[in-house]
Amino acid sequence: MASATYRTFEPLLQSEEARDIVALCERFGSYGLYSEEGLNEGIGEGLPQRFDAAFNFIRTGGRFGRREDLHSLAARTNYFRETYAYGEDVRAPGIEPFLHYEGFVDAAREIHGRPVVEPAIVYANLLLPGQELAVHTDVPEFRGISRKLHPQWLCVVMHHSGLFDRWRMPIATAVSWYQDSRGGAFAFYPDGAEGEPVAHAVRYNTAVILDTDTVFHGVDRVHSPDDVAPPFRPGMRVHSEGAGTGRWQVRDGDSVIGRYGWDEMRFSISWKAYCFRDEEERRSWREKCDDLSLDFVLDALEKDLRNRGRITGERPASRELAELLVETYVHFPPARPAAEAMSAS
Repeated sequence: MASATYRTFEPLLQSEEARDIVALCERFGSYGLYSEEGLNEGIGEGLPQRFDAAFNFIRTGGRFGRREDLHSLAARTNYFRETYAYGEDVRAPGIEPFLHYEGFVDAAREIHGRPVVEPAIVYANLLLPGQELAVHTDVPEFRGISRKLHPQWLCVVMHHSGLFDRWRMPIATAVSWYQDSRGGAFAFYPDGAEGEPVAHAVRYNTAVILDTDTVFHGVDRVHSPDDVAPPFRPGMRVHSEGAGTGRWQVRDGDSVIGRYGWDEMRFSISWKAYCFRDEEERRSWREKCDDLSLDFVLDALEKDLRNRGRITGERPASRELAELLVETYVHFPPARPAAEAMSAS
């Protein structure tokens, strides 16, 4: 595998622009748990949307192979997220200049070698002390198949299988940061799952852009004095205590269960854009020409599994098939002891 192209921005924005982004994060006000996205229905019914990454994290203990009980590992990856913009749906007024930032657009053209770039999504991820993000690849999109209507893990399987490249929507993703965090490095594998990881430290007003649908990546553990997994559960939210305060609190309903300063947290803003060969390809996407159907996808995957000898009789039941697909096509980087991984990165 050829090394993936990526680009860093240090600094990313002008000083005033970066301060405006911090103010926008506070002004948005409240962030819910990402894990509250629903379970799969239909194929893989009852499994979490990203069971591929979650099961690997539980099995291996993450990038550094830490061994903890299931409850602690689950709590560490139960982070917070909100979407600021999704296409024309702008939910955080003031984010528009960031959505259309020319520096990201130019870098996206370089990453995919495609000149037509359409910014699509901006969202914020918030990790608190003791939390980390399991190694994974992001949810890709295909013409006719996306996370809006189909299981997220299935989209991931489709890309890793290589069977649907003709329909894939190449996406470039930029991840940016607005504080100097202790821990919480953005770790990614530009040379493939068997290659050495690059650990990009979290620094104020910096960013990295790459193809996160293809390149495995994760977030190392955010520093915590006692390294105890935070006791978060569904329904809890993180709230700003007010513009300019730099103070945040986790609430369970009306009860405050924890308070944090801005520099204790790891707050990132991600930008995603579709990349097209030409205007004709973009037109085909917009007009839904040559879209995939779920039945076509499942039949193609089943045929390939049979060719590999992974299925010999009837198609497995829904959950069994989902786990077989992930096992067959999604090959994660191996976990390594903490000392070894730190010296390599």
